Amino acid sequence: MLRRLKALRERTDGSVIVEVALLAPLLIGMFMGVLQIGIGMQNYNALRGASADVARYAVINYQTSNRLTTSQLQDYANGVATQAPYGLTRSRLTVTIATASTQRVTGAVEYTMTMRYNVPTMLSLLGVSEIPITYSRPIFVIAP
Repeated sequence: MLRRLKALRERTDGSVIVEVALLAPLLIGMFMGVLQIGIGMQNYNALRGASADVARYAVINYQTSNRLTTSQLQDYANGVATQAPYGLTRSRLTVTIATASTQRVTGAVEYTMTMRYNVPTMLSLLGVSEIPITYSRPIFVIAP
């Protein structure tokens, strides 16, 4: 009986399978977390890029004496953010553009643009359904 226990203790045939079974969930979870951070960063950069495009559009229109309303700018922002190269999902995106209450630059009109996006998640097993991100920037336009 002692010989059998000693022989069983010295066998290592299934040790690799046990180690993989213990470490695989941790490694998969870490990989999914890194992927989720990458998706969030890409979406945040898309918000930044789309807001820069909207700011350029507003400035160019003001330079050509075309005064855009905040709703026109919001529609343009929604269109830019949902098309290539940004490709954000329209149902997850909220764009708010408002005229600033205080004037920081003399002779300029200041708008505040806020873009909110709910990043889809791969972490639904952990109870995380969406990750909200927000980007806000001022837009200064000067009439010619």
